[in-house]
Amino acid sequence: MSDAPPIRPAHYPSLDGCVVFVTGGGSGIGAATVEAFARQGARVAFVDILTDISEALVERLSEAQHRPAFLPCDVTNIEALRGAIEQVRSDVGPIDVLINNAARDDRHDVDSVTPEYWDDAMAVNLRHQFFAAQAVRHQMRERGGGSIVNFSSIAWMAGGVPFVAYATAKAGIVGLTNSLAREFGADNIRVNAIAPGAVVTERQLRLWYTEEQADETANRQSIRRRLLPDELARTALFLAADDSRMITKQCIIVDAGLR
Repeated sequence: MSDAPPIRPAHYPSLDGCVVFVTGGGSGIGAATVEAFARQGARVAFVDILTDISEALVERLSEAQHRPAFLPCDVTNIEALRGAIEQVRSDVGPIDVLINNAARDDRHDVDSVTPEYWDDAMAVNLRHQFFAAQAVRHQMRERGGGSIVNFSSIAWMAGGVPFVAYATAKAGIVGLTNSLAREFGADNIRVNAIAPGAVVTERQLRLWYTEEQADETANRQSIRRRLLPDELARTALFLAADDSRMITKQCIIVDAGLR
């Protein structure tokens, strides 16, 4: 694998002081996204079910211009999610940017899938994205507009296995994005999706990849370096900033050319 050249990250003045809400912000891509927005001077609030690592992330970012706020919340509980969104409005201010990141890429055998398992997979990977967008719409309307970024995946594009339920949900997110972009456009709310490739996170290495497999996947990409969470976070920054103000109803693939 080739070495990564030095990164000279962009600074987006339009993100300074804006209110950002991130689901699943305690680890992986979500944590990288929380940090990226905090480093831009945004006021970030995030939800997660992983309390210890979320609190550690807040502590690590305590020197940021605005210390992130962590709200424990299971996004499959829609009333709790709505409550967290309203709490952010009350404590921090109307939400300008929603990052729908929370997901769980469980593997499964097709023959073992039950209706209950299927419904749970949709709840943790797809359903909450709609209801979070629904809940922030009136807040963004108050602000004169906003940006919603939904995380999809390339998993569905080539027929991902062995996670048919996850891949189905991630395909649905692109349809959701396209429809919400049409619905919310008159309110100056942009809705886009990001489809990551084989992102190497601590969870992936713990559950699904060995170090050797991560390297093998990177070598199948056009850019032969491991795809890390920071790369997705920087894409989310762009889609949230004013620099992308005429971009909506798009799904941006960030996979280093794996497809």
